[in-house]
Amino acid sequence: MKKHPAFHRTELLIGEEALKKLAVARVILFGVGGVGSWCAEALIRSGVGHLTIVDNDVICVTNINRQLQATAKNVGRSKVDALKERLLDIHPDAEIVALQKVYNQETREEFKLTDYDYVIDAIDSLSHKVDLIASAMEAGVTLFSAMGAASKLDATTIRVDSIWKSRGCRLAHFVRKRLRQRGVKGDCLCVYSQELLPSFEAVKAACGSAQCFCPKQLDEEGNEIPSDVWCHQKAQINGSMVHITGAFGFNLAGLVVQDVCKKAATDSPRCDG
Repeated sequence: MKKHPAFHRTELLIGEEALKKLAVARVILFGVGGVGSWCAEALIRSGVGHLTIVDNDVICVTNINRQLQATAKNVGRSKVDALKERLLDIHPDAEIVALQKVYNQETREEFKLTDYDYVIDAIDSLSHKVDLIASAMEAGVTLFSAMGAASKLDATTIRVDSIWKSRGCRLAHFVRKRLRQRGVKGDCLCVYSQELLPSFEAVKAACGSAQCFCPKQLDEEGNEIPSDVWCHQKAQINGSMVHITGAFGFNLAGLVVQDVCKKAATDSPRCDG
């Protein structure tokens, strides 16, 4: 891929060799919501040349407070399609593959994780997240995972550590428990928050119900299009804010950049340390 002038400031910091490695890096990102959407943007703005984004959801008006591609005019659109448009506006030479699919045990074989240099997990569903983490560990690929970003307010409590060493995150606790049950012994770095807020009462999900906030979507014949299947599966909703979800996403992207820099350190001393 040719050198792009948009990444001149990046090259000044990490060096030409690392920038070249970012340009040929292949990354697959599962989940492009509050965390994943900002991770995707940071990866593309950092010069990543190939990014596959996977999410089966559509944009809801309640996503606007924290998700990059969620705007008033985009409500009802595919999250991956709307995000792909923005990413190509930033880096037209990048190869962006948008897959409006769900990752789960049934679809696992559709994704060949070993085709990628980096696998990033920003999935909300516990069962789907655990399956992806276990599959990536078993495949021996480089995986970075996001733990719980909801119900957090203090961005200074965000940490990066081994998934087995993360503390203070309820989601991480359940992920570790299920990984042990599956006999998984691999490891990966995860982004998590140590913040312990007083318990706020989660509300029952309005998504997919008669009380859904999103405007009804109609097909060409004027018939109402059913709400997205994923909405119906939400038992409850916790509060979340963009300065936390964005920080999680940026940290995930930063892990990719730092790993690329380490691999390029021999040819580019500026990346070392």
